[in-house]
Amino acid sequence: MTAPHIVDPAGLLSEALTEASPDLMRSLLQTMINALLSADADAVVGAEYGRPTPGRSAQRNGYRHRDLDTRVGTVDVAIPKLRTGSYFPEWLLERRKRAESAMITVVADCYLAGVSTRRMDKLVKTLGINSLSKSQVSRMAADLDQIVEDFRHRPLDEAGPFTFVAADALTMKVREGGRVVATSVLLATGVNADGHREVLGLRVATSETGSAWNEFFADLTARGLTGVRLVTSDAHQGLKEAIAANLTGAAWQRCRTHYSANLMDVTPKSMWPAVKAMLHSVYDQPDAPSVQAQFDRLIEYVDEKLPQVAEHLAGAREDILAFTAFPKDVWTQIWSNNPQERLNREIRRRTDSVGIFPNRNAIVRLVGAVLAEQTDEWAEGRRYLGLDVLARCRVTLITTTDPEIGAETMPALTA
Repeated sequence: MTAPHIVDPAGLLSEALTEASPDLMRSLLQTMINALLSADADAVVGAEYGRPTPGRSAQRNGYRHRDLDTRVGTVDVAIPKLRTGSYFPEWLLERRKRAESAMITVVADCYLAGVSTRRMDKLVKTLGINSLSKSQVSRMAADLDQIVEDFRHRPLDEAGPFTFVAADALTMKVREGGRVVATSVLLATGVNADGHREVLGLRVATSETGSAWNEFFADLTARGLTGVRLVTSDAHQGLKEAIAANLTGAAWQRCRTHYSANLMDVTPKSMWPAVKAMLHSVYDQPDAPSVQAQFDRLIEYVDEKLPQVAEHLAGAREDILAFTAFPKDVWTQIWSNNPQERLNREIRRRTDSVGIFPNRNAIVRLVGAVLAEQTDEWAEGRRYLGLDVLARCRVTLITTTDPEIGAETMPALTA
């Protein structure tokens, strides 16, 4: 009988590589790549290296070396040569990681924008890249731009309906008109019909305004975004209005984490620990009626001592408790923007080394590549929500007085 795994080998190796020095990771990657190239060449010639085999179709004839730029630095790739015929590993040298290609192209854009040589040398060393050729950058930029554009404008109807959607904005600096300005990157993710998360859209706007969010959601609906039952976000007024205008029938969940910060601003510092504990107890309840009852007790607790806090809570009640209309199985996934924040941190990890982008296209190129890569990883990973609970989330209990049903009002289930 096989004993159950108590340690995840892949996870342990990934953690070790993440914490290891760049030189160690670069050495391991180089060894693995060259071993795979040798095995691949053996398959092409029909025999292992150095072994006489009747079915051999060619002989090995040394190596040719090429530099391969990766996220852990430049590695020396030894490509096997053949005496007759040729061997070229397109699977490795032509199909680079999109995010890596994006980073390299952003570096080139910075050079073209006239960023100081000292700063660019520092950036290149941070990325572990030795050199860039103009032709290499041009090819990667053209290919990558097309991939990102296809990803940003792909139809959404085939993957829908998207029951749950989360929206947020990031601020990034860009050089425009000889000065550095802040731009807003609008993002939205959703849970598709297969239960996987998916990046729905990306838009770079001058600022986070109602009109920018309205154009963003109008584009999503035009591309086939349908069936949205709940949108989770912060309380940006323009975002709320855009949701109401473009996603008919969708409820809005105010992110509990953002709301807690807003409530803290109107609560005396000495009273905040008690109010925070009471607010958290609301979310700890086992079912929707208990959540409502505990929220009533919270308002009663602060009503006399902190009338301003009580008014703030009463005004936000429907928005922060919208999650209770859905099965408890999904509450933790929909009552805050924390999953979206984790995606934001991954974006920041890639963009912080750039600092100031030379233009908006560079933002779209890099962030779009990161989002496309993340969507691929989500599609290949575990479902974010199971199909059974997702189906229950899409069932709505309604009442009808249709005489064909009977004299009494009976419930009808619709999905």
